[in-house]
Amino acid sequence: MRNSATTAWLICLCVSMTVIWGKVTHGDEQDDTYELMRLFVDTFEEIDENYVKDIDRRELIEAAVQGMLAKLDPYSNYISPDDLSAFEQDVQQEFGGIGIQVHFDQDHREIVVMTPLPGTPAYKAGVRAGDRIISIEGQTVAEFEVGKELATAVKLLKGPAGKKVTITVRHETAEDDGTAEEFVENPEELPEDQKVEVKSTIEKLEIERDVIKVATVMGDRYNPDGTWNFMLDDASKIGYIRLSHFSRNSTSELLAALKQLEKEGMKGLVLDLRWNPGGLLTSATEISDLFIESGKIVSTKGRNTQERTWRAKKRGTFSDFPMAILINRFSASASEIVSACLQDHDRAVIVGERSWGKGSVQNVIELEDGNSALKLTTASYHRPSGKNIHRFPKAKPEDEWGVMPDEGEKVEFTTKQMIEYRKFRSERDVLSNEAPPESEFVDTQLDKALEYVKSAMSGEVKKQEAKEETEQVEPEEESKKAAYIPRSFFVVPAQTVL
Repeated sequence: MRNSATTAWLICLCVSMTVIWGKVTHGDEQDDTYELMRLFVDTFEEIDENYVKDIDRRELIEAAVQGMLAKLDPYSNYISPDDLSAFEQDVQQEFGGIGIQVHFDQDHREIVVMTPLPGTPAYKAGVRAGDRIISIEGQTVAEFEVGKELATAVKLLKGPAGKKVTITVRHETAEDDGTAEEFVENPEELPEDQKVEVKSTIEKLEIERDVIKVATVMGDRYNPDGTWNFMLDDASKIGYIRLSHFSRNSTSELLAALKQLEKEGMKGLVLDLRWNPGGLLTSATEISDLFIESGKIVSTKGRNTQERTWRAKKRGTFSDFPMAILINRFSASASEIVSACLQDHDRAVIVGERSWGKGSVQNVIELEDGNSALKLTTASYHRPSGKNIHRFPKAKPEDEWGVMPDEGEKVEFTTKQMIEYRKFRSERDVLSNEAPPESEFVDTQLDKALEYVKSAMSGEVKKQEAKEETEQVEPEEESKKAAYIPRSFFVVPAQTVL
């Protein structure tokens, strides 16, 4: 006998969906919808009653939801109750934690602290860049499930503010001499690659979690007091601002950086949106509005939504200095809104590579009284010129998609350069009393942006007369030089904040 409660619930769902659908459909369409819902109910009942093994009904329903969304586009997805908190933290860029940027060392199976965030509990407790976390809450990091090491660390280290968490760290020092075996309870269990000569000390720390606000606006390097230095070239007074995401706090963070640069006598600016995957549409429109005095910023159009246009206001605009925006193949969504807007208004020169090409807008719709959510593509956005820069699945390189660098400003990174940039930036983004280490890496994209800004400051060129000197990539070599590398390869290690 079939489960009557389950059947009744599914029939109610079917009827409810049919009634709702009936508001926007007519006649045959409504009948078709009922029949299709009946197909779902019958299939679910058969699986629930007769499948060879017990099944989790929620998992089955969630799989069906995910299956529906998989037929849409890559940006529409279901956010389960387990994932909703992490999603909200990612949008808000704040959570309960201790305040460290980390990555996982696969070779030694340890979590490496890239840098503590200034003023956070970890910073105050004495956690330093280069420290290695060997246990969390008594659980040895080396024994974390393979492939889920950082996910496990996130679960253990993040939590309610005010609650304490215990970590064991190994500080590398120049005073002590010994072997790794001296610093663990069971040295015979250490992997062979950990039994090496080290100069370090072990410290067990009990740290009280606090609300960690992850800054999305960064400069070129830290000042000794833990603030960012946004002045890239003191002699020429050229500012440099990196924006990692577009979150709720990004506009206020950027505004504070601009005001600081203004006080320091900034005469030109480079805004770096490379590897920025996007974020909130409102943040993108607000940031665009900081740089243009009037006109259209962006418009959105949907199948069942009214067209909406955002326009700039003159008040509070920073428009009296030359500006370049850096983008690359991983700059997407909100990054492209800002880049396209300032390019169409001749406010900034775009330097670097062609952007990703994500011209769609997603709405987050609450499900189950707010316990889960649906991220659904509901509209496409159009730049001031009216073009939609979305890259559709079968788009070709010669088609119009993404944001293109201005004429003469295209500079592509090779695969080797991207790897070198990752190393250069991870070393430079360390909070330390010492100056950043010397590096042989040359950021040719940043150099090109600086070249334009300096020329514009001196009055030698105007945007539309920009020089065409750049690294020209022959068509047959372009795919080799712009080889695809997953974005996570560059971003995840530097952006995992606990």
